[in-house]
Amino acid sequence: MTGAATARQAAEMFVDAAKSQDLQAMGSIWGTDKGAARDNMERSVLESRLIILQPCYVADRVQVLDETLGTTPTERKIRLQLTRGTRTKLVEFKTVRGPSSRWYVEDVNYEAVQGDFCRR
Repeated sequence: MTGAATARQAAEMFVDAAKSQDLQAMGSIWGTDKGAARDNMERSVLESRLIILQPCYVADRVQVLDETLGTTPTERKIRLQLTRGTRTKLVEFKTVRGPSSRWYVEDVNYEAVQGDFCRR
């Protein structure tokens, strides 16, 4: 089954999959209100995007700070604190409810981590 039971769980699963370097798991939790990206995106495009995103969300410690309503009833914003070594980043994930009431990470706030959290 793709997605997560809750918005918070979707965010946690995404960063866990990134840390494990599990692109398949990332593709099953990243998506839209239509479902998982792996089921709705061309495989080569999906893999290229995930290869870029994966190292940016590897953290030694992840703390979920809060969950707020988004702009629609089917959207939630999850604010995370990612710590890697001595560096800390605050990241806000946008999650959406998709098919079968499963939650997907739609936006990972790449701009917040791209500077020094992403490996070059």
